[in-house]
Amino acid sequence: MGFKTDIEIAQECTMEPITKIAEKAGIDDKYLEQYGKYKAKIDYNLLNESDAPN
Repeated sequence: MGFKTDIEIAQECTMEPITKIAEKAGIDDKYLEQYGKYKAKIDYNLLNESDAPN
């Protein structure tokens, strides 16, 4: 019994747009710096404006 490699697992997945994933996580679009349809950086200011404890 062999295990799949990381790349084999990744290739079987269906990618979702990063905006959809951010929406599920409760991250507003104003905090996203998109790099294409599937990647983004999240602005650090999101942490400053969050009500969550450190």
